[in-house]
Amino acid sequence: MQVSIQTTQNVLIEQEKAGVGSRILAFLVDLTIFIAYSVGIYYFLEAVSFFDSQWINLLFYFPIFFYDLYMEILNNGQSVGKKALGIRVVRLDGGPPTIGGYILRWILRPIDVIFSGAVAIICIAMTENGQRLGDLAAGTTVVKVKKTEKVSRLQLVEKMEDNYEPMFPEVKILSDKDVAIIKESLRMRADFSNSKPVILLTEKVKQKLNIESDLDPVPFLYTILRDYTYYNTR
Repeated sequence: MQVSIQTTQNVLIEQEKAGVGSRILAFLVDLTIFIAYSVGIYYFLEAVSFFDSQWINLLFYFPIFFYDLYMEILNNGQSVGKKALGIRVVRLDGGPPTIGGYILRWILRPIDVIFSGAVAIICIAMTENGQRLGDLAAGTTVVKVKKTEKVSRLQLVEKMEDNYEPMFPEVKILSDKDVAIIKESLRMRADFSNSKPVILLTEKVKQKLNIESDLDPVPFLYTILRDYTYYNTR
């Protein structure tokens, strides 16, 4: 099943939704972590006598209470379970959720998981973009993540060799907005294994610059970025 993600640069990306099964498995992985941590803390507190304050004891359990919230904020939309299952929380415009969005998902999580998670399962199954209540409130969903290349390749664009020879001087007419769209499309391809935006942009760039090239779409767009960087840093 696919979910349509409209990026902030108006690039439409069809990304595969995380299925109910993978989301349940991710939850079970995280639940295993909760249980292991709780058991470990229980026996630790039983073994020591100087932690006799209930408030101090509660501090040891706070990491479990806030686990989903801080893990998704700090780990780009992935808890340990989500990372293990290769899924991630994203906004419906393709960007990372805001902190407010993460908080909304976290606040509504208890409602989603009542009745053995029936509420969440029904919502995910019935909504077009596979959203539980927390997702609906935050404008997010959970998608499958597949890495096909290192995003760090984009960083290499900024590092120009002294003897670099640009291929397309026509890139001088590109705007910063055009370049931002190209970079975002390449990042989306790296993050979501979706080549459609890259292929469409390749044709649009060729038309705008009135150029021809036998390069495949990805190498072509990286060349365009490097040439653009060359002419704008000299």
